[in-house]
Parts: sequence; C-alpha cells; structure tokens
Amino acid sequence: MPPIPKKPAPKKSIIRKPSVRKKKPQPFPTKWKVALAGLLLILLSPFYYGYVLNGFVATWRWIKDWGQDPNYRTYESFNIKIPKNYTIHGIDVSYYQGKINWQQVKTMKEDDVNIRFAFIKATEGLLQVDPYFQRNWREAPKAGIICGAYHFFRPKRNGKSQAKFFLQVVNIEKGDLPPVVDIESLDGVSPLKMRAELADFLNYVEMKTKVRPIIYTGLKFYEDYLDGSFDDYSLWIAHYYQPKLRLDKSRWKFWQHSDKAKINGIGHVVDFNAFNGDSVALEQLRNP
Repeated sequence: MPPIPKKPAPKKSIIRKPSVRKKKPQPFPTKWKVALAGLLLILLSPFYYGYVLNGFVATWRWIKDWGQDPNYRTYESFNIKIPKNYTIHGIDVSYYQGKINWQQVKTMKEDDVNIRFAFIKATEGLLQVDPYFQRNWREAPKAGIICGAYHFFRPKRNGKSQAKFFLQVVNIEKGDLPPVVDIESLDGVSPLKMRAELADFLNYVEMKTKVRPIIYTGLKFYEDYLDGSFDDYSLWIAHYYQPKLRLDKSRWKFWQHSDKAKINGIGHVVDFNAFNGDSVALEQLRNP
C-alpha cells in the first residue's frame, strides 16, 4: 500500500516586537556646568588649601592641648609651651648660644608671641667675661630688642669686687633694662655668708648706676635662702614647664618658664621668659 502522506506541521506565527527608538542624551544643564566649574576652581585654588591647612593645624593644636591647662599653650615654631595672659616675651643668652643673628630673632613671630627683650650674660665671678657679650650687647639693640646685662654671682668671692668687675665690662645706658645678678648656688659657703656678699654686690651696683638691680634665681633657691632678705628688689624667677609661677605676682618682674625654646637665628636651645606687665610697665622699668 502506498504510504499515507503526512500533513505538514502548522507554522508558528512570529510575533514581532515593536522597535524601540533610542533617546538622544539630553545636554547637561548650563547652570550645573557653571556650578561644577566654580567648584573645580575652588578645589584647585591655593587659598582653599591654605584654608584647609589652617583648619587642620588649629584642630591638631586643639587635640594636642585637649585636657591640659587652658592657660598653657603649645607654640609649634618656638617648640615649647608658653603660659597665656602674658603679652611681652624675651630670651636670655650667653656664649652657649654662639653667634646669634639678632635680625632673625627680632622678626620671628607666631600669633601674638615675639621676642621683645633679651638678658645677656656679661661676667662671672672676678675674672670671666662672656666671649660673646660685646657682640650681643652691640647687635641686639640694633635689631630693636630691649637689652639688660647680667652677672653670674660666685658667693665664695667678694661681692663688692664682683660688682666692680661687672661695671668695668658693662656700660649701662639710657633705655637698658636694670642690671641683673644671677645667684643659683651657695658654692660651699653658708647662707649667711652668701647673703652678705650678695648684698654688697647689689649696694655697690645701685650706688654707681643709680638703678636698683634685679635678682635672678630659681624658685626653690629663693624660697630656701632669699625669701624675706631682699624684699626691696625685683625678682626674675626660674620655674620651668609650668602653666603658673608659684609666687605672688607682686614679687616678680620676669619669669623664666622654659630652657628649651628654639629661636630663629640661634643654633642652640634658649631660655624663654615672660614679663609681668604690659608695654607701659616695661618702658617704666627701662633706665631713664
């Protein structure tokens, strides 16, 4: 029998999807272009980075000083903490600091702190003249720094003779700070002997210069040996790394609060001091 022919399979109808027309990208609005350009200009501006940097430095200082005495702030350029509430600052120097560029010292400044005065070592005992005294005594005033000279006192030596030696080296002139006697140790003599020789030094210097000297010493040495004996004299007290000097403010004129300051123009660390008073008081203290 001939084969029965198969019926062809029905064709599936093809459903065509409607074509989707691609949308053209819309142009970026002009106002946003302007805003973006302005933002880029700000981000690329050196003023912006200066502003950010200043903010970072201020924040770092706040973090570094957080939790500490609010009257005691770190000054990065001087590399020390400086007690607040004092407007006039200065240093004291000797041969240890070497050759000093006083112009750089004068121009150094951070915020409200700069160097206004300097005490310069002149002599020690009966024979020693500081090798840098004459240079410092000449160059510091040229830079506009108010100066005073000091003598390192040796209680074993005759006080009047030390005073004569000091005045042979130092010529105190108009505008200078009062002369200073630096007394730091007994040198093996009794406190009574030390005070007697010191009194002779002070009396002779005042008689010859008509200016009452200032006594420099450490806080403990003053409390142990000088308190009550030289109350007519102004004090310059060494008391380091503290936010406050533990001494009645009516007793002292200068406070040496650090011995580790870094100063432009000086190759070694330096003692840093605060004056107890304003500009008017400093002028009144200078030799008329």
